[in-house]
Amino acid sequence: MADQVAILAAGMGTRLGQPFPKSLTPLSDGRTIMQQQFENLEERLPDARIHVVVGFKFDMIMEAHPDALFVYNEYFDSTNTSKSLLRALRQSAPGGMLWLNGDVVFAPEILDRLKPLMEQEQSFVAVNTSHVGDEEVKYIVDAEGYIQGLSKTVENALGEAVGINYIAAAEKETLIKRLEEAEAQDYFERGVELAIEKDGLQVRPIDISDLYAIEVDFAEDLKAANAQLEDQTRQ
Repeated sequence: MADQVAILAAGMGTRLGQPFPKSLTPLSDGRTIMQQQFENLEERLPDARIHVVVGFKFDMIMEAHPDALFVYNEYFDSTNTSKSLLRALRQSAPGGMLWLNGDVVFAPEILDRLKPLMEQEQSFVAVNTSHVGDEEVKYIVDAEGYIQGLSKTVENALGEAVGINYIAAAEKETLIKRLEEAEAQDYFERGVELAIEKDGLQVRPIDISDLYAIEVDFAEDLKAANAQLEDQTRQ
């Protein structure tokens, strides 16, 4: 069972066009994106130690979440999530690690679905099979149902990754090695894909399509995330 979580929040978030870290974007319910992540994690994984990988205007995130543990990616302006995750894994304690992108607005029930996999020490990628966007990281599986390809260029994709993932304790060093090989501008999915190709890493796709998980890259994503939160409030 993961007792540590990494939130990758070092990037500049240029596509959303804000002068502050994207994770601090206000939501319609008064919270920020990161605040709802912390509340979900603290409610569903109360024993977890939360690490936040920071870079762009890191002081704003540290001030907003002073009780978190922080990892600094000093090359935030020239690297992508592969190197932020690499830093988080290098700094982590023994054991598996759950990680998520710092721009994901998600239903807390997703963590309930993922907990059994973490308890079994099964590496996974949470996926949405109801939608496959051109700009999203997509996946295909092998004959046994494990992920075979994981990138934006996968053809005949079964769905898309939602930005919530887990690496089992026994496989963490393998992923670290492959993230080291990844290019500076690669997403972390490239490290996972390399570990699958070169080391036989077995990663399960976990379907959460009936629940919401929205990565906020553009204004329309923020609008969709707020709509989900408002629906949840009405229920």
